[in-house]
Amino acid sequence: MGNSQSPPRNPRFNSASRAFTPKELEDLKSLFTSLAAQSQTNGQYVSSSVFQAYFGLKGPIGDRMFDLASQGRKDNKLTFEDLVITKGTYEKGTNDEIEEFIYRLLDVTDDEILTRSDLETVLVTMFDHIFHLKGSRPESSSHCYMVETFLNAAIFSKDHEGRNDKSMSFEDFRCWCTLVPSVKKFLSNLLAPPDSGRPGSQVPKLLHSENIDPSILLLRDEYAWHIGGALSHEELNEWKLLYHSSLNGLSFNTFLGNISNDGPTVLIIKDREGYIFGGFASQPWERHSDFYGDMKSFLFQLYPKASIFRPTGANNNLQWCAANFSSETIPNGIGFGGRINHFGMFLSASFDQGHTFSCTTFNSPCLSKTSKICPEVIECWGIVRKGMEQEKADVIKGTVLERFKEDRHMLNMVGIANASE
Repeated sequence: MGNSQSPPRNPRFNSASRAFTPKELEDLKSLFTSLAAQSQTNGQYVSSSVFQAYFGLKGPIGDRMFDLASQGRKDNKLTFEDLVITKGTYEKGTNDEIEEFIYRLLDVTDDEILTRSDLETVLVTMFDHIFHLKGSRPESSSHCYMVETFLNAAIFSKDHEGRNDKSMSFEDFRCWCTLVPSVKKFLSNLLAPPDSGRPGSQVPKLLHSENIDPSILLLRDEYAWHIGGALSHEELNEWKLLYHSSLNGLSFNTFLGNISNDGPTVLIIKDREGYIFGGFASQPWERHSDFYGDMKSFLFQLYPKASIFRPTGANNNLQWCAANFSSETIPNGIGFGGRINHFGMFLSASFDQGHTFSCTTFNSPCLSKTSKICPEVIECWGIVRKGMEQEKADVIKGTVLERFKEDRHMLNMVGIANASE
């Protein structure tokens, strides 16, 4: 008909656009215009350096993210269509699409083979970013130490012709993500606003008395970040040391006294084999004759591998806390998962022994070298949530008043209440 027509738009762009509201698309266009202006390209595209600087990306992860975002063209040009397609897939896609994107992101050498070396590069870059934001940088030895524990949780099962080493398959990657949710949380939010509040970057502030030597503590920033990957944003503000066996002694009664009614806690054990592991208790440790708790509890490993094991729903045997029972069918001590005398993790009331077995409650393995636990250090941290301190003060006040009323009622019952008046 002689009328000029604009070239058809990329069908992937059309599909991705539908994932955004008109306001979101307008905001994306404004962002692109701003970044393109900084790139000095007459508004046509965004350069790699400007893209990475805005999103706070550095090194191999930043380079790989830009490569994927620009559809692998290797031309140092990110168009508006590229930005919409990338954020539409990476942030608005199905879980499978997001995990496929992250799987490709980890292949920093872009050879379609995800090796242990690729993961190591990504983990080092991640730790640099996270602890730089926090204002503290782990010692290099600690850095390597933590990278190794995360790598030890990974599986590499994919064979390649002409290569001796195996690579990580997509299913291996998905399995690894369930064990290290902090890694997935961080890698899922690289295109979020680049600040310390970016999901996956939060590290709880660890609170303890100033006269405590930090070197005796099991919990370090990297461990807290790992455990925090399975917790909500509100639970990542401050964690307070409630009990440490070197300071408070190996005493079950002291332990219960220090943590009583203190809300969610993180229990960590280092045994004589050098293994470090523990559990997150979502409910306060209270005396029961049976299992209790909810599906927020989980078990974890910190060394020699870093893994988290969440409830499977196979049963409700989540937390165990028994004290001063005389029945053999009610073992005194604290534990998680499994069944009586065959827990996922258990510490006897003597605090000098325990056990750990594989259990269906959390689909967790034996957490140590052997099933027998001989504790060397026991540590417990309380989760301090915003507003919790005032709520706790109000609860204590109410509890005291209720106890006073109960005490007077009891005195009245025995006829001596008025004798003191």
